[in-house]
Amino acid sequence: MTTADRERRRISARVRILLWLLLVMAVALASVAATTRSILLRDTDQRINNLLAQEAGEFANFEEQGFDPETGRRFTEPDRLLRVFLQRQYADLDEELIGLVGAPGTAPTQLIQQRDIPVALPLHKDADARRRVFDSPHPTGTLHRPEGEIRWAKVNVARYGGETAAAFVVAFHPGREQARADQVFRVLLAISGVALLMTTGIAWVVAGRILKPVRLVRATAAQLTEQDLTRRIPVHGNDDVAALAETFNAMLDRLERAFAAQREFVDDAGHELRTPITIVRGHLELMGDDPAEREETVRLVTDELDRMSRIVEDLLLLAKAERPDFVRPGPVQLAELTADVYVKARALGDRDWVLAEVADGEALLDAQRITQAMVQLAQNAVQHTVPGQRVGIGSRLRQGHVELYVADSGTGVQPQDAGVIFERFRRGTARRGARGSGAGLGLSIVKAIAEGHGGRVRLHDTDGGGATFTLTLGNPGTPGHPGTLATPGTLEEAHP
Repeated sequence: MTTADRERRRISARVRILLWLLLVMAVALASVAATTRSILLRDTDQRINNLLAQEAGEFANFEEQGFDPETGRRFTEPDRLLRVFLQRQYADLDEELIGLVGAPGTAPTQLIQQRDIPVALPLHKDADARRRVFDSPHPTGTLHRPEGEIRWAKVNVARYGGETAAAFVVAFHPGREQARADQVFRVLLAISGVALLMTTGIAWVVAGRILKPVRLVRATAAQLTEQDLTRRIPVHGNDDVAALAETFNAMLDRLERAFAAQREFVDDAGHELRTPITIVRGHLELMGDDPAEREETVRLVTDELDRMSRIVEDLLLLAKAERPDFVRPGPVQLAELTADVYVKARALGDRDWVLAEVADGEALLDAQRITQAMVQLAQNAVQHTVPGQRVGIGSRLRQGHVELYVADSGTGVQPQDAGVIFERFRRGTARRGARGSGAGLGLSIVKAIAEGHGGRVRLHDTDGGGATFTLTLGNPGTPGHPGTLATPGTLEEAHP
């Protein structure tokens, strides 16, 4: 599948947000409509049950306490009781009040009806339904018929002389009430559909405005190249999307600086390597048959090849400085480490070497890398001093940090050079007494080693003249961090 095919099949964030919003709203609105219908039906059932219970209770009370208005005495005939009661009642529109009279154990033979009601098949016209209600042993029930549901309640009339059986029946047809609830449900669904359509339009516009910076980020990222990292995203407001744009712009700033540094590094490295190659080629092309000339040419070529080898090794070392395992710290005795550096530095040149001070304690350091950095600083001091000048090496504990330093008594570093000498392939103005010139990577390696220990390298003037380079290592109060003190001790001074 090509990139273009994937682009065509990809659903945009705007559409996904809209679809999820519509899905959530549709579920919510459908739930509201269904809940409303359920509540209406429950209220309808409750009202019907109350009505049935009320009518049945009124008849039972009338049967117990009522008198025949013609005789002024208690009722003796069930049909007379039912007729008098029904004449005094006012039923609801969907309610039937009827009396059923029949012989014991037979279907009702006499029907006493209050009035007709506007339903497809009322109970008083449905003989089968009347029989089922009359024969039912239960006081209430529900009839499910094709013509419509009937909710009923029944009160059996006390038998008079044991010759007849009668019952008062109140029946309710809930069809219209249920239809009303269904109508409300359909209206709510229609309103929900309109609301969803309106929400679709509004959400589409709002999502587009919210995601506009995100689209700008995508468009900007698509237009970025290694040669053009100058585009930035305009930031509006102070919300999360604006924060995303600011973060992306900051990332672009870092990328632009990184690419610029990379290009500069490649240019400088190419220049530094091109020079010895040119020298080697020129001498080889001009080399004659004279043995002395050939010997001198071989010596010069070998020297330039050694310099190229050192440049490559330094570049590889700086590349390793980006790896997390560049520094492998372990417990190191500071006094022993300082003494070892001092002994190795003395072999670099004829100088007045001084072991200025020694810190007595233990710290988490990579002894090999620290030694490499200190020897490099000592070599730098040798290159910028003359025989007999003083070069001091020492270590100390200060405010929870470990400090190791190399102080020379040369002419120092020019102010304009102090900010650049730690950059790759940058060399300061030659100081008096400097002998030879490197590729400008030594102090960059020192800086990388210091930063690998969570510290830094500082430059300041030596009292009486010269330059002092100090490695400040570690983060106070961070156990286990490279450079952190393990067992701080006291400071001592020693001299050769």
